[in-house]
Amino acid sequence: MQYKIPVQIENEDPILLGLSLRQLMVIMGGFGIAYLIFTSLAPRAGGEIALIPSGIVGIITVLIAVFKQYEMTFIPFMLALIRKWMFASERNWQSGVDSYQPIDIGYLTNEESKTQQNIDIWTKKGSMEELQEKLKKI
Repeated sequence: MQYKIPVQIENEDPILLGLSLRQLMVIMGGFGIAYLIFTSLAPRAGGEIALIPSGIVGIITVLIAVFKQYEMTFIPFMLALIRKWMFASERNWQSGVDSYQPIDIGYLTNEESKTQQNIDIWTKKGSMEELQEKLKKI
């Protein structure tokens, strides 16, 4: 039996008010931190003053939760931006290259510095025979 696999499997489904589960969790966590800030500052500074820092945290939380730039959410976008700032001089962009392998991140070489190395089969065969002789002596 064959099953149809959805093409957009990584897209998040909206659950409540057009927000996905991940976005709702970020908002709940951020508003929880904002509430803790409010309750700790309200007895000392008053409710109106405590609302300012907790409101700032709440606004930043909503901005982080709904952030989407170039089909990336906040954390992947910030990591890509930091990587761009750190390795700006080492990155060589080429047209037609979609992405890099994870092992290439942070270390890219110029195409001019890459050389084609040909392996001589007779040299390789001679070194294999030497290795076999050494193994026989053991």
